[in-house]
Amino acid sequence: MLAKALPYRSNLQKIADFSFERIDPTYVARAHALGPNSMHAVVAGKNYGQGSSREHAAAASRYLGLRVVVAKSFARIHRQNLINYGILPLLFVESTDYDRLEKNDTLRIRDFRHKLAGGGKIVLESANVTIETQHGLTSDQIEIVLAGGVVNHRRNNRRMGSGRDALTPRSPVDLAEHDI
Repeated sequence: MLAKALPYRSNLQKIADFSFERIDPTYVARAHALGPNSMHAVVAGKNYGQGSSREHAAAASRYLGLRVVVAKSFARIHRQNLINYGILPLLFVESTDYDRLEKNDTLRIRDFRHKLAGGGKIVLESANVTIETQHGLTSDQIEIVLAGGVVNHRRNNRRMGSGRDALTPRSPVDLAEHDI
């Protein structure tokens, strides 16, 4: 996290104002210009999300409308934070495709839910290129992304009476019988 953002640690809206500031000072303004219910993607290089403020990075980006990150590779913990906030992490099948996309390209994913659930490649189409990506998500992670994040997923499961809680183990542990 940028030092000047530290005083705002508990203010997500203010933290969002610093998103991608070092690499694209226009990102926040462009995200806001898309409108409050917009969705957009970020195209990234290797080890996307590496750093000490990974959860803030995912939460702030989601607040601004980020729904998909296409990268050459992800920092492991940040990848999970993206999923937890309902942001789909996609990997380039061919890392050289990174160079084929341009700033402000509009990307389309046809038959998104079917492709995501099928576990196969997800094809991104723009006016100029077609790019193959893959996600490697588990079925639980897919449900979380489709729900818009782990909080929504948990809330939906409670409403449907599934008894399943996305934030706790599938097999409850009796703490009286175990050292913690």
